Order: sequence, then C-alpha cells, then structure tokens
Amino acid sequence: MTIAPRTLFALAAAACALLLACGFYLQYFDNQDPCPLCLVQRGFYFGLLLVFAAGAIHAPGATGNTVYSIVALVLAAGGAAVAGRQVWLQHLPPDQVPACGPDLFFMLENLPLARTLEKLFKGSGQCAEVTWTFLSLSIAEWSLVWFVLFGLLALWVALRGRRDAAPLQSR
Repeated sequence: MTIAPRTLFALAAAACALLLACGFYLQYFDNQDPCPLCLVQRGFYFGLLLVFAAGAIHAPGATGNTVYSIVALVLAAGGAAVAGRQVWLQHLPPDQVPACGPDLFFMLENLPLARTLEKLFKGSGQCAEVTWTFLSLSIAEWSLVWFVLFGLLALWVALRGRRDAAPLQSR
C-alpha cells in the first residue's frame, strides 16, 4: 500500500498547522513571548503550510509533486538552519551567550534589512533561554526535529515521484 503524495502533503500541512497552533498557544495562553529566531521559524512553518496545502489541493502529477517537494525541502532546510542556530545558542555556556537585543519588530522598523538579518541570525540571550521542554527537548530542538522530518518527507515524495514516473516515460 502506497500513500498518495496528495495525502502526504495534506498530513504535512495539518502537522504544520498544529505546530503553529501550539506556538500561538504557548505565546498567548502560557505567556511565552517568542524570540526573534522563533518568529523566523514560524515564518518557515507558514511557508511549509502553504506549499503542502497547495500540493494537497492541486494534486499535481509527478513533475508537480517534485516541484512542490523541492520548494518544501528548501523551506525545511531554511527552518532547520534557524532552529539549529537556536539549539546551538541554547547549549552555549552561560558566559558565551550573546546579550539580549531588540525584538524583531523593532529591528524591522528601525534598521536596514541587512543589519536586521545580521543581528537576527547572530541571536540574542532571549534565543538561548529554554522556557519549556517536552520529553527533555526544548521548543527549538522539537522545531529542528520537525523541520528535518518535513525535509525528509519532501525529499521522499520528490524521489518517489521521479521513480514512479520513469517506467511511464520508457513506454
């Protein structure tokens, strides 16, 4: 039994929506303000949600599945890079954690984009704080796990689509 790419995309879109809902719950009901790197990760989750939902609704052929999968893989890789940076910050010794800086919205309104991106990816002390864990993993560590899983799913759908389309092309 093989699962159709459309179903996989729908399940991945639902997982992205659930992860975003968890993030908003923690922010608005558990009073945990997201750090700048958390907000960037949310952006990647929104991007993945849109791509996976589009793939599920569109239900394209092998080439379309490959295109959606490549876009999702790029977004998952970007999210994993940001989450990995935050995990790295969280595991720094306390004396090496960068000082807290302004929040993302302040930087976007008052600094040039290049300077905002530089400060953003440098991280801040707020990004190194671990305020919540589940099964001994922080939010950033769970986010890294999910981005890797989404990337693997996208890669698998892309490779499977190319493999399934190959016999059709030889006929």
